[in-house]
Amino acid sequence: MKAAVIAIGTLAILAGCANEPIVDRRGVDEHKYQADLAECRSYAGQVDTAGETAKGGAIGAAIGASIGAIIGDSHDAEQGLGIGAIAGGSKGFSKAEHRKEKVMYRCMKARGYQVLG
Repeated sequence: MKAAVIAIGTLAILAGCANEPIVDRRGVDEHKYQADLAECRSYAGQVDTAGETAKGGAIGAAIGASIGAIIGDSHDAEQGLGIGAIAGGSKGFSKAEHRKEKVMYRCMKARGYQVLG
């Protein structure tokens, strides 16, 4: 269980590491670009990565503990809880980070930038 909490905490810390879009900056005013990028980052920052990670971890822990209890004893339930928490937390983190990237890309495109990836 302790390892699951540490793993979910680590994923939450990494939440600020979303990839930024690659933009064709040919002919782009650098000051305007930086201002637009900062504003789009602020929109992407509204995605609750830590919350999604925790929610996924809690759901995974409940499912893992249930499966462990069904197929074994309390020790198996505890192991299932830990495995489920890590797997669910990872999935929640991944979904939230993907959503952040989509927000960044859409925001920059909406401001007229040619987003390459």
